[in-house]
Amino acid sequence: MTATVVRRAAEVLGAVVGTALLVGALPWLSGTDPARAVLRAREEEGAPDAAALQAVRDTLDLPADPVTGTLGFLGRLATGDLGTSWVSRTPVADTVLPALGISLTLAGTASVVALLLAGLLTVPALLRAADGRLRGGGPGAALGGALSALPEFVLAVLLVAVVAVGWGLLPTSGFTGPEHLVLPVLALALPAAGVLARLLAGAVAATAGESWVRTWRAAGVARRTTAAALGRRAVGVVVPQVLLLLVGTLGAAAVVEAVFDVPGLGGVALSAALAQDVPVVQAAVVLLVAIGLLVGGGGVLAHRLLLGPALATSGFTPETARAGRRPQRVAVAVAGVLAVAVVAGLLRDPSAQDVGRRLAPPSWALPLGADPLGRDVLARFGHGALLSVGLAAVLAAVALGVGLAVGLLGRGGRSGPADVLNALPAVVVGIVVAAVAGPGLLAACVAVALVGWIPLAVHTRTLAAQARASGFHVAAVAGGAGRWHVLRRHLLPVVGPPVVRHALVRVPHASLALAGLSFLGLGAGAESPEWGRALAETTGYLERAPWVVAAPVTGLVLLGVVAALADPAPGR
Repeated sequence: MTATVVRRAAEVLGAVVGTALLVGALPWLSGTDPARAVLRAREEEGAPDAAALQAVRDTLDLPADPVTGTLGFLGRLATGDLGTSWVSRTPVADTVLPALGISLTLAGTASVVALLLAGLLTVPALLRAADGRLRGGGPGAALGGALSALPEFVLAVLLVAVVAVGWGLLPTSGFTGPEHLVLPVLALALPAAGVLARLLAGAVAATAGESWVRTWRAAGVARRTTAAALGRRAVGVVVPQVLLLLVGTLGAAAVVEAVFDVPGLGGVALSAALAQDVPVVQAAVVLLVAIGLLVGGGGVLAHRLLLGPALATSGFTPETARAGRRPQRVAVAVAGVLAVAVVAGLLRDPSAQDVGRRLAPPSWALPLGADPLGRDVLARFGHGALLSVGLAAVLAAVALGVGLAVGLLGRGGRSGPADVLNALPAVVVGIVVAAVAGPGLLAACVAVALVGWIPLAVHTRTLAAQARASGFHVAAVAGGAGRWHVLRRHLLPVVGPPVVRHALVRVPHASLALAGLSFLGLGAGAESPEWGRALAETTGYLERAPWVVAAPVTGLVLLGVVAALADPAPGR
């Protein structure tokens, strides 16, 4: 017991020190003198002389290297002092702690709303599963896939344009009352609800194949009772994902906060990272990591409490979920429509400009209209698909491989590195990568890959814990089966299919992550037709020419529907 406590304490300390050191090294990774970065952030023009740089070092007591700076930060942190901002010269706590409170409120409310919406979308699947009529995840999975593909920043701009400006029902920005929560929460909750609905639907489909469900139906147990039990089992699988969603939303809502001018932690961390205000970034990231550790452990505990003694008494008999042919046919049909549009765009010139047709509406000559530079939207849609969908598919495949390996080879159902790394905002990771390699599509792909495997690893870990508590797994171990044999023949066939379906949902999610980095100028270049860059360039024209935004958004939504309906499990 003592050794376990010491090991866990060492893991927590290592996570905090490692992330603090990574952030503290940001100026050195970018090859920039911290004093010069501070002067640049203070908007002082001209080339600073040696005396000005030395004055900044003396005034702020800038460290000579990242190790010294990180040790000093950790020493102050132990006394409750978060340090002083290099740029504003104000206490970091005065900036970070209020921002954390705002982000916790926003992320917590969005997570609750997302869970409620996902639950409503899953009710039809529960009722069909209780009757033995469920094939695949049902219509809720398809709608969830579509919602999960909605870009948060586009949804935020749309809500501002329609609900706040057009209808005048809610404020456009700020954070001074409950009414300011509504639009940011919806912008964050709707896509998150889509991901959770897809996971819930997959969990219900997998649970419906367990032997106890057939036994209950044969015994005449009421439909409502069976559906409630199925729902409890499905929620047990998804609870760790819900808690990860809270931390992920807390750390990665920088774009939505920017749209609504919400002074949350994501925006504070982003602004400080861009200015290389290391003390502020260190404090924000360490707080996120600490919350990630607490929430990750809470997710494991909630999972165990919901599933009860079955985890320790071989009470599970999981089977691979199977999908009917109809959802797969719909997925093929939707994919066919998307493919036709992409091929049509590939046959046209994406770079030809004609100022005379700037923001031209759809017509026979321009089926999807023209963008702000007079370029053919259909052409840019087709060529952008090669980057957006192709790169997202590769990133999802990499995430799937890493997630399965980490989840299956990890230490049972305990929280671990995945829960720590999930707390790091993808935007901050993108900034660190850009500091080393420079901004660009490759740097954005690396940043997405570094965090994209985490939800899949946690999902794998959760399912593997249940599979290890099943009778067939216990029998295999008791029979002398080796670890690799058990992994290959008993765990992977059960855990693999639902995690592969989750990875398919992550294809549009990876596209959105690339889009968000491009929106912030950390991804594709200005001339790239990549869908994220196209959205970044055209979102401001949403009210005047909605067709310029509709093309990439529709592509992402259709991609989400295909990912939700495609099921690698064989049909009956």
